Formats: sequence, structure tokens, C-alpha cells
Amino acid sequence: MNYNIVNEIKLTYTRKGNSEKIITTSRDAVKVFRQHFDTEEVDYRESFYALYLNQANKVLGIKKISECGIASTVVDVRIIMQAALLCNATGLILAHNHPSGNLKPSAEDIKVTENIKRASEFLNIKLLDHCILTSTQYISFADNGHL
Repeated sequence: MNYNIVNEIKLTYTRKGNSEKIITTSRDAVKVFRQHFDTEEVDYRESFYALYLNQANKVLGIKKISECGIASTVVDVRIIMQAALLCNATGLILAHNHPSGNLKPSAEDIKVTENIKRASEFLNIKLLDHCILTSTQYISFADNGHL
């Protein structure tokens, strides 16, 4: 066996297919997120997404970070930041759903948001918002002064 070989890492990203949407409000972001959440499961299972923006707040892309159970989902900050770096994002908006229908951020929601905010600040990427959705409503951390 040849132990001198190192695996090459290949990461790809393409702007092909992006819509040139500009996000100026939490409502704009939620419209994009709602197009990606599974409408049949929004009241059933929790999912977490990240939306990546450029300097002009144009959408670069969206990534499902995790999908899990009824009351929680695992969020790995490194996965969020990896995608942000890959697409040269300067802005980031997060969203997840609460199948319970309760829009109030949990202690864990606040903790995860703070962890992502610290990581994004270190990388000079602005965390613009974190939205919590139900099938009919949403709240915005930014609109409510939580960022």
C-alpha cells in the first residue's frame, strides 16, 4: 500500500439556475424558504435551512442543513459555514419550522442562533435573520430585535 497519497478534496458550486432574487425583508426570505420546505411535513417534522446572499442581498443559493424529529433537529454550524464559504456569501439567513405551531423561540433556538452568529462574524459573513415558520405564520429574530 502506498501511504504517501493524500486524497484530493473537491467542492463545487454553480450559480446556474439562480433567480437573481433580492431579499430586502423577512417576508422576502420567508417566501423563498416556503418554496423549499415540504408543505406536507411542515406541521409534522422539523427542518432547518440556510439562505446565502451576496453583497447586494441577491440569493446565491439555499441549503437544507438538517431534517429530523418532531421537536428538534441537529444543526452543525460547520456545515452552514462551509456552504457560505463555498458560494462566497456575505450574508446569511436561517429558517426552521416548529411543527407544534408555537412561534416562540426555544432556549435551544436562541443558543444555536448565537453560535452561528459568532461563527459568521469570525468569517466576516453577516447573519441577517433567523425565521421560525409554521404552516401559516412566521417570526423573524431580526424584526423582533433578537439579533
